[in-house]
Amino acid sequence: MTSRKPDEPLARNSRLRLVRPRALATARRAVTTRRTRPAPRPPEGTPPRAELARQARHVLADAVRIARWAAVEHGADTALRTGPGAGPAQERAAAALELTPGQIRAGWDRARLAGLVELHGETARPGWRLHAWDRDDSAVLRGWVALFDAWSLVHPAPEGVAPSAVAEVVEAVPQVLSLLQLSQGPVLVPALLDLLGQRVEELREERCEVPAAEPAPEPPDAPAGDGLPTLLDWALEGLAAVGALTLDPGAEGRHATLTPLGNWAVWVKLEQICVAAQSPAGNIEQSAEDMLRGCARLTPGPARDEYRAWLAARTLSSAVSELLAVARGEDALLRGLAFEALRVVGAPAEAEVRATVAEPSLRPYALLWLAEYEGADPDDAQEVLTREESTWLWVDTAAAVADHGESELLVRHLDSAVQGTVPALLDEIRAVGHPRTVQVLVALAAAHPDPALAKAVRRAAFQVHTGGA
Repeated sequence: MTSRKPDEPLARNSRLRLVRPRALATARRAVTTRRTRPAPRPPEGTPPRAELARQARHVLADAVRIARWAAVEHGADTALRTGPGAGPAQERAAAALELTPGQIRAGWDRARLAGLVELHGETARPGWRLHAWDRDDSAVLRGWVALFDAWSLVHPAPEGVAPSAVAEVVEAVPQVLSLLQLSQGPVLVPALLDLLGQRVEELREERCEVPAAEPAPEPPDAPAGDGLPTLLDWALEGLAAVGALTLDPGAEGRHATLTPLGNWAVWVKLEQICVAAQSPAGNIEQSAEDMLRGCARLTPGPARDEYRAWLAARTLSSAVSELLAVARGEDALLRGLAFEALRVVGAPAEAEVRATVAEPSLRPYALLWLAEYEGADPDDAQEVLTREESTWLWVDTAAAVADHGESELLVRHLDSAVQGTVPALLDEIRAVGHPRTVQVLVALAAAHPDPALAKAVRRAAFQVHTGGA
């Protein structure tokens, strides 16, 4: 057997070549393969999506006009966002669009909540939904659902009511909406108030709250039931403001009726709850970290069902924050799974994912998430990464495999590197400075059956450990 000459470059040794270089997405595809399933049909009588989108465009018409005006006026959007009063930008917008300053402020808030504009520090810019508004019904409906989810931010809560009572009503409103959806018609406000009171009591019992031994008597003019009638009016008015329901006087008293948009949105939410109720792995009540650890043992399809179930049982904002907190941890496997769960979240996670681009440990994952979210094919999404970012992600994925996988899988992962040879890969791994570089190289050297390659990898690990070239 011939041996390599001492001065022969490692790259010329055929055993040190990556014989089957593949795109970076290949390694990820092993755990992120997407499988589609038929979408459930909405209830009979639900308008077609095109009609629902038309209604959503009508609800958000002023918000779209204001967002487009701000985009044309360049820096005016910042003043619109930051000025609570009728500042110069708001006055110009009001004059140009023939709206009052109050309508401008309300429309700008709706534009932000619906994702028509994106805030970046002290600046704002048009969101992707604004660009797709006239041609993409799905983008319109997603934007309206984002506004629907944020109904409690659209209409200010009544003064003089404890924040805890407001939070309880916000948490109980889905039950009210379910009754409206199941009734398929108008429901009197007193009936909704009875249901709201029952649900609030259930929430308090679930939290095991013990009332004070001698509660202070309410003033004669205080609203009964911790102000529930006032809070119900606030909730119904907030939902009416986003186009989810209508409030009418009626002969027998005031009643509420879901609009077609509201009926469709509640059906979508109920479908999510049904998924949660059918969760096969029982991770719904777990923390994000424990849920992801449980999903690590599942194949991609069942894992996505678990993500949907876990998300349906929480507010999206808190769920996204929890997932990103796990992604910032030391476990690379959970980091990748957290972003897979965020893919299930979709649009509501966009702003927070975009903000993580500035974090080195999350940047490659965030860039891939955003590329796929904006329509890139998963197989081509890795093209948004620089060579250094691709290498960093390769090391992070290798760390996940080394911690949780088998040695054979770590050896196969070598083929997914973007570099054509092992020496080139080792050089670039040393350059990116991943905190797990040494452990990954040691594990790879121990796992690889080729003695020459293992020796080269072991030498690289030693050099990184000692700070050598």
